[in-house]
Amino acid sequence: MASSKEKDSFYVVTFRDGEKGEIISLKARSVSDSSLGLSFICISDFIFNLDGMVVNPTEEHLSKRFENIKSLHLGLYAIISIEEVGMEHKGLSFKRDRSNLVVFPQDTSPTPN
Repeated sequence: MASSKEKDSFYVVTFRDGEKGEIISLKARSVSDSSLGLSFICISDFIFNLDGMVVNPTEEHLSKRFENIKSLHLGLYAIISIEEVGMEHKGLSFKRDRSNLVVFPQDTSPTPN
C-alpha cells in the first residue's frame, strides 16, 4: 500500500528530447532504475492536467505524444533534472535553453569620431 508521502508527491523530470532537441518536463508518479542497464532511468505513471478550464497546449501535446507509452527509459545524459515535489507544485519554467549560447565579448575601446 502506498504511503501518504507517495500520494502527496510526484516527480518532475526535465530532459532533452532526442528527436527534436527541445527541453521537455514530464510529471510522473514513478521514477526508478531501468531494466535496460545502468545508464538508463525508467519513468512511468505519467500525470497530465487536462481537466482545467484553461487549455495548456504544451500539456495537451505531451498527453497525446505519451498516451500509449507505458514507461519511458531515458539515458542519464539526456536528463537535466529530477525533482520530487508536492501536489501543489505549479511547474518548472525553462524559458530559454542556454546550453548552446555563445557570448561574444563586447569591444570596450572607444570608437573613432
